[in-house]
Amino acid sequence: MIERYTLSKMGNIWSEKHKMEIMLKIEVLACEAMCKLGLIPKKSLEKIKKNAKFDIDEVKKLEEKTKHDIVAFINNVGHYIGPEARYLHMGLTSSDLLDTSLSVQCVEASDILLGDIIKFLAVLKLKAKKYKDTPCIARTHGVHAEPMTFGLKLAVWYDEMRRNLERMEQAREMMRYGKLSGAVGTYANIDPSVEEFVCEKLELKPVNIATQIIQRDHHCQFVTTLALIGSTLNKIATEIRLLQKTEVLEVEEPFFKGQIGSSAMPHKRNPIACERISGLSRILRANSQVAFENICLWHERDISHSAAERIILPDSTIALNYMFHKLIPIIDGLLVYPKNMVASLTKTKGLIYSQRVLLELMKKGLAREAAYEIIQRCAMQVWQETSNFKDILYRDRLVRKYLKPNEIDGCFDIKYYTRHTDQIFKRVGLK
Repeated sequence: MIERYTLSKMGNIWSEKHKMEIMLKIEVLACEAMCKLGLIPKKSLEKIKKNAKFDIDEVKKLEEKTKHDIVAFINNVGHYIGPEARYLHMGLTSSDLLDTSLSVQCVEASDILLGDIIKFLAVLKLKAKKYKDTPCIARTHGVHAEPMTFGLKLAVWYDEMRRNLERMEQAREMMRYGKLSGAVGTYANIDPSVEEFVCEKLELKPVNIATQIIQRDHHCQFVTTLALIGSTLNKIATEIRLLQKTEVLEVEEPFFKGQIGSSAMPHKRNPIACERISGLSRILRANSQVAFENICLWHERDISHSAAERIILPDSTIALNYMFHKLIPIIDGLLVYPKNMVASLTKTKGLIYSQRVLLELMKKGLAREAAYEIIQRCAMQVWQETSNFKDILYRDRLVRKYLKPNEIDGCFDIKYYTRHTDQIFKRVGLK
């Protein structure tokens, strides 16, 4: 389950230990930059670099006393550095450490998610090509509409995920900012060159302007992007769930030897992974609402955003990573049943070809309204009787007046509906 999954690489990014490692790196880099400015002696810098470390357990104990996590951290690091600790955190404020380290963590999380998206795109591409010409029924409002191919359904997902790749790249870039400008962002007690030096070393950019913090529209774009991508995964998972319904069974989640579907019913093969993905997507969207609320803070800063971010950022990145971890193998091992797709195409006894007949009547000179009335009347007979749509068309006096039997037959050619598939695939980038 997802609790165990937090121990993965993504989970490690959000560990307290890793966060403090980044903060320590920021403090040492800031000292190095100030040394270049002549504010710290070279010998003192050497001692700082040599001795700078922390003990996470000691930091936690100090925090119980100070009630301030950054002060506890700085004091613990200072204990190991010794007298040179007087140069530590010089001109900085807590948010210089917190926001800059948070940006590093978000960039690292983005790199994992970008890798997930690229893997998912590769799997979708293979499956779309494999089922490019596999006919199936398209549904609107849950009701059979017209024929398409299963490959086109997959191609829609592929194209959307390509957009999500761009969105994730943009979100990563939006978080690639650092801030070391002091208590209210004015550089009153620290030179701007220190910020530039530290950010360059961390592969970040100095934010154009800050208050005590980096403005939270950055973080909101990041979290809402995760929610948007998660909603795409929910869309895919929901489609699989619908197509796995017993009366449909056109596709199915992989079901492995020894797997149990139900504690009570031995026959069950449930789409549990897809259901899990749909559930987690709700958390991502809920977290995005919190990110919107975090944009508005009092004056140059309050800390109402802080506690919330310590939940929504780790949880959202871990959840989305986990969702990819579940969905990629589902698509890769998806059980597809083309025979059931063909059976679905015949369930309405030919009604799915009604628009084609309508258009043929219009080509013969009938007004749309008149042609529609004729075809709808014939279609309603199929719903009410057991007759085949084509047979009713054969028998209908008005239809026979305009269309010959072979012309009616031509309206029921499924290849007519899928003849542009290659062109669509080329446009999507699947050729």
